[in-house]
Order: sequence, then C-alpha cells, then structure tokens
Amino acid sequence: MLLLSRSANCQAGGFALASIAWILCSISTGLPQWRVWYLNESMFSEPSTAFIGMWRVCVYHQTIKVGNARECHEYTYHDNFVPLNIRIVQHLLLGSNILGLVGTIATIFALRNVYTGKVPNNATYNPFVISVVLNIVASTFVLLAVLCNYFSVIHKAGITFPPSFHMPLHPPHQRIGIANVVASLAALMFLGSGIIFLSYTSVENQVYPDV
Repeated sequence: MLLLSRSANCQAGGFALASIAWILCSISTGLPQWRVWYLNESMFSEPSTAFIGMWRVCVYHQTIKVGNARECHEYTYHDNFVPLNIRIVQHLLLGSNILGLVGTIATIFALRNVYTGKVPNNATYNPFVISVVLNIVASTFVLLAVLCNYFSVIHKAGITFPPSFHMPLHPPHQRIGIANVVASLAALMFLGSGIIFLSYTSVENQVYPDV
C-alpha cells in the first residue's frame, strides 16, 4: 500500500496543478483586461482607458476632481453588437471552465481509487485517462481563446458598442491586457497536469534496477 501511494505522488501534484489552472481560468474569464483601449478625449478632459473583457467593458475616466472614475457595462453572447471573435472566446472559456471542473472531479475519484487500492497493481489501463483528456482539451480551448484575442488586437478589430456605452468603433491605440497572461498560465498548467496524469504507471509495471 505504501508503494502504491508513492506511485501516485506525482499525480497528486498534477491534481494541485490542475486545480490552480482551473482557478486561473475562472479568474481570466471574469477579468475585463483582455484588451486595453486608449481613448483620446477632448482638449478639456484627460485621456481615458477602456478594458475590454469577454463579458463587460470598463472605462476609466481621469478627471481632476474625482481622480479615476470607473464606468462598466455588462453584456452577454445574446447581445447583437458582440462581434464573432468575442463570441468565440466566450464559448471557449466557458467550455474550458466546465472541462477543467469535470477533470478535477475525475482526478479526485482516480486518486481515491489509487490510494485505496481499488486499482489493481497489474492494471494495464491508466485510471487518470479521463483527467488527461479533459485537461488537455481544456488547455487547447484556453490557448485558442488567447490566440483569438491576440489576433483581434493585432488586426485592430473594432467593436460596435451601443451609443449608451460612449465607445468608439476603433481606439487610437490598443494592446493586450493582463487577462491574456493569466489565461496563458492556465493553459500551460492544464497541459502540464495532463502530461503528469499521462505518465502514471502502477507499481507492478515499474521497473527497478538490480542491486
């Protein structure tokens, strides 16, 4: 039993890695800093900064009286003005969050079976195979979301916001936001956990050198 527990120590680390990846993925989904737009105001006001997220846009107005005034507008994929590139990223992020959650639950059951000895020592199958598939697919989804947003910024894709948002179609300047970094870390961690789960071998199949 002790050897069996030791054989799954790496997979326990993979579970921790996958859990952190799912948390980062959830955080990046809710962050508005996917794209950063720099807006030029009139000669009587300071420049403003807009954070374009997948579910909301937040505009920070720099004024002398109140400092930084924040104004946010929520939207979903049901709104007609949401462009195709954002809709794609929305679905990719939602899919990766669901897959990451299910993969984490599947890992818990797999670890329980390994540590309690329900997986035979001579088993030829990998009890973490479901976790492998789900985490690698989640990693792919997050990476595609990051790339889609990256190319939207590179090609300076505009967004036709409603007039009530007081947002231009194209900003004078824009760049990639911190949410891309958080999502990229989540994708790497999902992939790393999948590789760790894939490397599992039972005690019976482990080869020890002759002493």
